[in-house]
Amino acid sequence: MIGVGFSGMTLMNQDRTNQQASSLIGKILSVKGKSQSNKEIEVRFGSSEGQYDLPLQPLLSRSESTKAASENLSFRAFVATWNVGGKSPDSKLNLDDILQVREESDIYVLGFQEIVPLNAGNVLVIEDNEPAVKWLALINHSLNKANCVPLRGSKSIASPGGSLVFPKTSLRKASKALRTENKRRLKSCNCPTDLERKNSKEFCFRCPQSQTNENDISSEDDDDGSSNFAVGTMPTPGVNSMKYSLVASKQMVGIFLTVWMRKELVQHVSHMRISCVGRGILGCLGNKGCISVSMLFHKTSFCFLCSHLASGEKEGDELRRNSDVIEILRNTQFPRICKTSNSRVPEKILDHDRVIWLGDLNYRIALSYSDTGKLLKEKAWDSLYNNDQLKIEREAGRVFKGWKEGKIYFAPTYKYSLNSDIYAGETVETKSKRRTPAWCDRILWHGSGIYQLSYERKESRFSDHRPVCSTFWVSVEAMEDGSKKR
Repeated sequence: MIGVGFSGMTLMNQDRTNQQASSLIGKILSVKGKSQSNKEIEVRFGSSEGQYDLPLQPLLSRSESTKAASENLSFRAFVATWNVGGKSPDSKLNLDDILQVREESDIYVLGFQEIVPLNAGNVLVIEDNEPAVKWLALINHSLNKANCVPLRGSKSIASPGGSLVFPKTSLRKASKALRTENKRRLKSCNCPTDLERKNSKEFCFRCPQSQTNENDISSEDDDDGSSNFAVGTMPTPGVNSMKYSLVASKQMVGIFLTVWMRKELVQHVSHMRISCVGRGILGCLGNKGCISVSMLFHKTSFCFLCSHLASGEKEGDELRRNSDVIEILRNTQFPRICKTSNSRVPEKILDHDRVIWLGDLNYRIALSYSDTGKLLKEKAWDSLYNNDQLKIEREAGRVFKGWKEGKIYFAPTYKYSLNSDIYAGETVETKSKRRTPAWCDRILWHGSGIYQLSYERKESRFSDHRPVCSTFWVSVEAMEDGSKKR
């Protein structure tokens, strides 16, 4: 019996990395009002990849820099991944703790797996978008705490007690209601024309109209259309009262990726494109695979990926997961939308300046169930982590070469008995569903200018996985004064 409970337990996910991050934030707060020096201050803090140099000057001046042109800006990005086990959420599910709304970020990247059951109907016939709409409503409810207003003159569907009531609307219309910027503007190309390039030393970020496939941009469109279920209203705060705007949302069967930003930052987003790669049945269907969102934020290119890789804990299954990663990197291709011949807008994942990969990567712990149980009882995270398949495969150079991941100081996130803090298989009733506990749910990054502040799991009994979250500072090259807004 493994018998480890976590609901009332502090799991070390605020251990070394988070303690150092707290110290870092403390230094920022203590210096911000006092420092008159223009010199860059550097602080070193640890990760599994060694020591990172974190320049504090952009952090100290971030709120001022977003209003005035600056060479480099720094933004706080919150990233979370959660396999929700094919369950549709109810309106009582509160995401405030998972999204850490008390510590506001500038960017939210939220990825889900199995938002619908992975049955033949959803995989082969037509995917069910209704759970995606519910997740958007819950995210919006946490990020934009304000009074809901009617959409297009309809009556508000909020209950008299103020609790959330899910809308009956399409994913396309729900997404449109949560954006403060027109989607066509977000995907537009703003690279310089030949004439503008001749008259400016700046290169690549102002251009004429772009050409792209509407279907590559999002699961929704700006135009109204039919829905698979009744169209109603989307409970949203007024545009003026919204703190955060939806930037991108895309569903592929059970995988769902959504990106949000502070409303005032969305004007600096362009070249938004979305690519999907199926790696499921027959090696191509969407029950497994990846959704990738590419965009320019100011002058810096970002790519966010949410994936669900091959499952299984038999010996050799990790090679199938390696193959999924390799094929996703090879086959993800973002459409070219620039008319300029020398565009720097990337079309492949690894060509982006900053890349963050999140999801149920399904890598397991290469130990027996009983040996894993003994180490769990001792909370011997280092010993468990040394037997983690993803760590082993990365160090051998077989997958994610050149990528980084923070050190893990929290318990394995899979597989739990439903509505329980006990791993599946620990009781007679759940023995048939027993799996060796593992860190299936992970967040990695690639590129410079990304500094991890925290890496932790959250405690929710909603599914057999626990959500995993990470907070980053990301460095962004700003645009010139004259080309900041479009």
